[in-house]
Amino acid sequence: MPGPIFGPRGLVIAAPASGSGKTVFTLGLLRALHRRGRAVASFKAGPDYIDPAFHAAATGAPCRNLDPWAMRPGTLARLIARAGGSELAILEGAMGLFDGAQDGSGSTADLAALTGWPVVLVADVRGQAGSAAALLRGFMTHRSDIEVAGAVLNRVGSERHAAMLRRAIEPLGLPILGLLPQDARLGLPERHLGLVQASEHGALETFLDEAAGLIEAGIDLPALAALAKPARPGAAGAAPAPDTMLPPLGQRIAVARDDAFRFAYPALLEQWREAGAAIDFFSPLADEAPSGEADAVFLPGGYPELHAGRLAANARLRQGLGEAAARGATIYGECGGYMLLGEGLVDAAGLSHRLAGLLPVETSFATRRRHLGYRALRLSADGPLGRAGARFRGHEFHYATIVREGEGEPLFAAADAEGRALGAMGRRRGKVFGSFLHLIDRSDAGTA
Repeated sequence: MPGPIFGPRGLVIAAPASGSGKTVFTLGLLRALHRRGRAVASFKAGPDYIDPAFHAAATGAPCRNLDPWAMRPGTLARLIARAGGSELAILEGAMGLFDGAQDGSGSTADLAALTGWPVVLVADVRGQAGSAAALLRGFMTHRSDIEVAGAVLNRVGSERHAAMLRRAIEPLGLPILGLLPQDARLGLPERHLGLVQASEHGALETFLDEAAGLIEAGIDLPALAALAKPARPGAAGAAPAPDTMLPPLGQRIAVARDDAFRFAYPALLEQWREAGAAIDFFSPLADEAPSGEADAVFLPGGYPELHAGRLAANARLRQGLGEAAARGATIYGECGGYMLLGEGLVDAAGLSHRLAGLLPVETSFATRRRHLGYRALRLSADGPLGRAGARFRGHEFHYATIVREGEGEPLFAAADAEGRALGAMGRRRGKVFGSFLHLIDRSDAGTA
């Protein structure tokens, strides 16, 4: 029986609500620690592809997601253990500290309780003085199984404002690790799925260095680092025998990677390599075809809706995907990858573009509706992902709609986080399959 997992010393960076500034604070902190020579590992709570890429740019090392709703205990344990050689682990939370799935589980607080890592709360204190103390007191006492160990006060208006805040918060006994002013230079551009991707940020290094400078000037870094505690022994249970989050799609997997298809979890690709698969990257936007030696193709999510005309014009890409399907390669598309495998995509202007045509699906970004939430999934038939009835957990987040889904086997039977049935999702034709869902991990529920 494998022994318990011992993780690194760590901290959770959380906030009372989205928009409090925790991502910019985390990025500045990571870059500040990195340029001081600290061996820092980073994690991101929940299903997020965009923020982890900024983490990786700040530290030069991959950021791994930890998702207590979608990941099995053994998966969490192995991911935490990967940071065991680091001096410090920084976990950026998602949304507010206590916000999770529709069923109430899977919050950043759940991860703090699981790991035993103390919480540093980043609070936006604009328009507050004594009320900030009441807010912090509530977060300190709301759950007895987590420790709110320090606070960072963000968007402080003036020295007078800072003095009022300190006077109000001091009786709580909660260390104020620093006060940060509003700084227009530290805004990050956004689009419909969150921040504009790190790869598209033209001045990213300047931004990270400016954020680090703000942190170094306003935060007591030694005091913050001193709050870190080791992850609890067996933080996520004993590690079982090695087991990939998703089965490798093949022995040589061609993975799409560019600004239109970048939503693949680093931990998943690492696990595929460790299972013996070779991974080759190709760029659909550059009209590259998957390697002719690949026995599998993975098309992750991203932003094909922003590049529909360019993708439709890429004949070499479409031919390469068609040839891969003809030779019997496994081809799997998630969200944006599913859209690429379809027959057509209607862009925001209402123009229709012909795509790969390997699945009987047509999607539209002109008719938009937000689809968001965790999904519990059951495989509908035997295939490359496993036997019929195999269970997975995943996430859905997109604004595109399905105009038409034609013949073909459904891929999954889906339910939301509260167990409400959502019907069939996705399509499959032989070894070509996909859906709007991002798979995160297998499920301990087994098969049914």
